[in-house]
Amino acid sequence: MRAKQLYATVLGLWLAALGVASTLAQDNSAPPKSDFRQFLERDYLFGDWGGLRTDLSHHGVDFEFFYGGSFPDNLAGGARRGGLYEGALLMMLDLDSEKLVGYEGGSVHVSSLWLSGEKPFSTHNDGTPAFVGDLNKVNLLDFPNALRLWELWYQQKFLAGKLAFKFGELSIDRDFIVPDLYTSLGSVTLINQTFFYPTLAFDVYDIPGLPARHHGLASTPNAAPGALLRYNPVPQAYVQAAVYGGDPDQTYSGTRFNLSESEAALAYFEIGYHFNSQTNQPGLEGSYKLGGYYHTGSFVDIYDGVTAAFLSGAGLPAPPVPDHKGNYGIYFLAEQQLFRETDKSDPAKQGLLGFFRVGAAPADRNLAQLGIDGGLVYKGLIPNRDWDTIAFGASYLQMSDDIRHAQRDANATALAFGAPPPFPQLADYETVLEVSYKAQLTAWWTLQPSLQRVFHPGGSAAIPDATVFILQTTLRF
Repeated sequence: MRAKQLYATVLGLWLAALGVASTLAQDNSAPPKSDFRQFLERDYLFGDWGGLRTDLSHHGVDFEFFYGGSFPDNLAGGARRGGLYEGALLMMLDLDSEKLVGYEGGSVHVSSLWLSGEKPFSTHNDGTPAFVGDLNKVNLLDFPNALRLWELWYQQKFLAGKLAFKFGELSIDRDFIVPDLYTSLGSVTLINQTFFYPTLAFDVYDIPGLPARHHGLASTPNAAPGALLRYNPVPQAYVQAAVYGGDPDQTYSGTRFNLSESEAALAYFEIGYHFNSQTNQPGLEGSYKLGGYYHTGSFVDIYDGVTAAFLSGAGLPAPPVPDHKGNYGIYFLAEQQLFRETDKSDPAKQGLLGFFRVGAAPADRNLAQLGIDGGLVYKGLIPNRDWDTIAFGASYLQMSDDIRHAQRDANATALAFGAPPPFPQLADYETVLEVSYKAQLTAWWTLQPSLQRVFHPGGSAAIPDATVFILQTTLRF
């Protein structure tokens, strides 16, 4: 009952604020603006900090504080019903070497995260279900609580900015498979994690229940030592490559700077083309990216690993599980503006765009072998709500064929000995549908309800399909 009352209160505040914001948007009266209106329209909740923010920026120091809070609630299906609260405070600092000391082309970035709230919502750290049991994770803020360093790097540009070299503690999802148009760190359109960064990329993590090889993906909120080289021969196109530590830092503080041969390395490669992005280019904007990755570590053979786990569970001797040397995958990301309401002078960029992404990885060493997602995003659909965004996304994650074959063979073996099948539901797929509406209530405050339907949470029919509602808010200050 308390959760329902909380939702009702927050939704009531959202509707009231939406009405106030709509009234302000329709007010075309000439200046001077009231103090209240100026408060709503400024970029940050705390404004310019008495001129300090602007003064520091002129001297090459820029900072950002961004808070996100979510109320995810599993309404039906999944592992169990219920909801909780999850939050994250992002703190970022950027230094410009030219403004600071007169040295051209250099920049320093440092960021940290404070992850708080009740945890977890989708799955526990060992892979067992919490509320939903899904692999994609319905809530973008569903990470273990921590107060940790996020990124710490130095970047130097050469050749009039065409060539850039960056090194330090890096998160891969800040540079690779990054959408240019439909979503960003500061402007999230869909709340499911797979639309922010594809679940297939997480294949390089150890699979729960199989022998651990201690490797993974350095993605938010985790990072790893790494270096990146990017070349933009023309403003529209680029090619980039990077190498990272193969086992990201998942400690509470995020300050384990470690590279070792046992953790191996993870390399990423990507080429991209972003066209019609300038105001003097009248065509519809688009962005297309093609890339891949390679992890140098050892990865357990999926078929033999599942078979060995079945034999051990049955009290039978299991042979050693062979490894594969290395792991890899490829991906393609396309974003295309389909309709623009006005010309490119519109700061809100109102209109409709579509996105499509596909990735693939070998079935013999990965949990998932194919991932496809796509959707539509419309900004400014409702009159006088130019900055609001409505979005629809769909994702399909196909589980490894080798897992399914091993489960089928284990079932046949058990039945031959008169025992019940250990895998009554074979691994097949996980699919999610999401629709969300992000209301830009002020320049520094958003409120976003999201409704999601998860089919086959965890990649099989063992867990009932789930219906999840999430209410998320963000603040810039």
